Amino acid sequence: MRTHRWIWNIVLLALIIVIVPQCTRKIVAKDETVPTAEQQQATAREREQRTFEESLTAKKYPGIEGTVMESAMLKDVNFAFDRYDLTAEARNILAENAKLMLANPSLRLQIEGHCDERGSNEYNLALGEKRAMSAKLYLVKLGVKTENLSTISYGEEMPLDPQHNEEAWAKNRRAHFVILSK
Repeated sequence: MRTHRWIWNIVLLALIIVIVPQCTRKIVAKDETVPTAEQQQATAREREQRTFEESLTAKKYPGIEGTVMESAMLKDVNFAFDRYDLTAEARNILAENAKLMLANPSLRLQIEGHCDERGSNEYNLALGEKRAMSAKLYLVKLGVKTENLSTISYGEEMPLDPQHNEEAWAKNRRAHFVILSK
């Protein structure tokens, strides 16, 4: 009986030695303040602005004095053969472009209408203008100021892909966005 008591005392002492130091440890919480929703939004806007600024590349364009800018964040809109109506995909791309413009209200864009090489020069210039205007009108509908947008048609004169096949022609039927000033 005495040995049992002795063993229990040792076990109890061991438990006390292990448990008591754990209880006396202080948990020090770091003084971290959680940013408010407004601060998180401001940080996200700053990050987007930095990304946009980093995406800008200067270019020299025919018919435009000085240097213009292009951004990979402004996506081209493609069109079907002999069409200038906006597909669902085109409207989604324009919505993203509109978000970028609304976040940068001083941006002035030129929307270029392009065509593939099929058709006469006159016809393609008219079709390119209709494509540029379709994009412009949709951006205005989304809240972009009309005075920040201009249009031009290059028809078939500035192909993105100079090859003579359906894949190249599909790339060339587009509305392209150039930043005139920011």
